Amino acid sequence: MASSILPLASASSSASRSSLENKKQGKWNLGSSCLSFDHDRNHLFAKTKSLSRISMVASVNVSRFEGITMAPPDPILGVSEAFKADTHGNKLNLGVGAYRTEELQPYVLDVVKKVETLMLERGDNKEYLPIEGLAAFNKATVELLFGADNPVIKQQRVATIQGLSGTGSLRVAAALIERYFPGAKVLISSPTWGNHKNIFNDARVPWSEYRYYDPKTVGLDFEGMISDIKAAPEGSFVLLHGCAHNPTGIDPTPEQWEKIADVIQEKNHIPFFDVAYQGFASGSLDADAASVRLFAARGLELLVAQSYSKNLGLYAERIGAINVVCSSADAAVRVKSQLKRLARPMYSNPPVHGARIVANIVGDPSLFNEWKAEMEMMAGRIKNVRQKLYDSLCAKDKSGKDWSFILKQIGMFSFTGLSKVQSDNMTDKWHVYMTKDGRISLAGLSLAKCEYLADAIIDSFHNVR
Repeated sequence: MASSILPLASASSSASRSSLENKKQGKWNLGSSCLSFDHDRNHLFAKTKSLSRISMVASVNVSRFEGITMAPPDPILGVSEAFKADTHGNKLNLGVGAYRTEELQPYVLDVVKKVETLMLERGDNKEYLPIEGLAAFNKATVELLFGADNPVIKQQRVATIQGLSGTGSLRVAAALIERYFPGAKVLISSPTWGNHKNIFNDARVPWSEYRYYDPKTVGLDFEGMISDIKAAPEGSFVLLHGCAHNPTGIDPTPEQWEKIADVIQEKNHIPFFDVAYQGFASGSLDADAASVRLFAARGLELLVAQSYSKNLGLYAERIGAINVVCSSADAAVRVKSQLKRLARPMYSNPPVHGARIVANIVGDPSLFNEWKAEMEMMAGRIKNVRQKLYDSLCAKDKSGKDWSFILKQIGMFSFTGLSKVQSDNMTDKWHVYMTKDGRISLAGLSLAKCEYLADAIIDSFHNVR
């Protein structure tokens, strides 16, 4: 805040700690000077007495927000800012999980453009949606997730409301846990998506981690995962990534998913899925929802947060949903009423534009097939880049290191196994921007840049300790 200051001899040097105790009365004594605070205008005035005259010497604006400290930069979004400032010709932004073309440009799906044109021609209005969102979207999203013929839908056991993409949907679910399961803990994989902990911290929901990543194998620590889930207090919520685990890209096998479900069922835990990449990981909507459907088929009650940022490229539209599978239709009605109650003071009601895009695409067989074809294309490009990176690493690295973990991972991310100092070298020397946990977004990589990235990884892995 700007200040207007005129000379005030000895004002700062004469102030004592004891004089500040007079702040409540709005006055500070500074020898022959007096500081007064104008609460109406939030100004601090200094006055000096000279015989019978009082003259104003200084006027200083004092912010009521002086006690607020600077927040640290976001670890992911901050990467993009640093990338923009870099002028190096070979720079790569592999930090943010957003799909890019082979030319490394943002991509708007053709089917999305087509539907937006239809919506414009139809003259859809911009009236408020109900708190629970667009009914056609909610129907489409729950059918995409569970399958249209799933008993949980036919029996009306799913409470669904449209949320503000995955983040907003997770936040509403966290509020539900805090209010109706007080003291219950959420188990989060180690590592996990960086925003998970922020969400539960802000919702005042306690959490702890379960082992997931094994740095020795650059794979899944399955035994550690099972052991930690077993050791958790009965009735805990277990946060699971439905597919394409972020940040590792390491998913359990179908057999391992069965074992995870066994343990969660035995311990009376509540599974809580985060599904951010359905159809975008493997190219198949059904294959990427298999883990969620497995748990639902067992009759378990569960929570599922969804996002359409990746699979439809609707990043800025903030389209997602929170689903709660209940044991009865009556319970689902009551849960939905409370989800709406929680959403109302948060954001009142969700955005309509992206919800209409999803509903129109899923509701039209021709458009739906076009979407699936584009998803397969996007997933295919990432798979090709993953293969090319692996081939480049194997061709260039003569140390005998096994890089096959890159091919075993799935989705848009690869967990390279690089340490923080090695990741710093990737950025400082090679101008490759990534998160400091060693995660790279293959969606931001082109085939043409794979050899350059392989050189950077090999140098950082072998020459930086």
